Amino acid sequence: MEKTKTKKTIFSLSIITVLIFMSGCGPSARLPVAQRQQSIRDMEIETLQRLYREKPSAKNEIQKAVGYGVFANANVNLILVSAGGGYGVVVDNSTGHRTYMKMALGGVGLGLGVKDYRQVLIFNSKETLMKFVDSGWEFGGHADAAAKAGETGGELSAEGAIGPIKVYAMTESGLALQATVSGTKYWKDKTLN
Repeated sequence: MEKTKTKKTIFSLSIITVLIFMSGCGPSARLPVAQRQQSIRDMEIETLQRLYREKPSAKNEIQKAVGYGVFANANVNLILVSAGGGYGVVVDNSTGHRTYMKMALGGVGLGLGVKDYRQVLIFNSKETLMKFVDSGWEFGGHADAAAKAGETGGELSAEGAIGPIKVYAMTESGLALQATVSGTKYWKDKTLN
């Protein structure tokens, strides 16, 4: 009985902390739409410049791709719960059209910490790009370790492929150790498109 009550308390506190943390993610809704879009473009440029420094061949991959997406994410892990949120933009290389998007992730597993990271998605088929933009996308499975506080600690950069999408992930800051099963959902930001 006491063990069940403790688990419920930890779970409730975890959810409350995650919701408070996530409420501060992304450009402030109080800013005009054009300023929020500019903030996302600035994050996109900064993220791509970093990716090109760390993996120069990625620039050619993105130029040859059907399109790409750049996302900023924040993730909180509290004992048995993992949750996070973020924002970004998907660019169709053939038209230059930009679609502003949001994202959320959640999962269960052992973890503790807060992590801020960037993601670059490279789309190699028009069908996949359109499906991602129009219907959102979900995928899961996540295991990593990252430790950084200010200028000390280590950063993690990784790449992987999820079907016809190539993903580069770069840790920005934070401290996290996790092994979770999580799902990530992307969708259009109605206020910015």
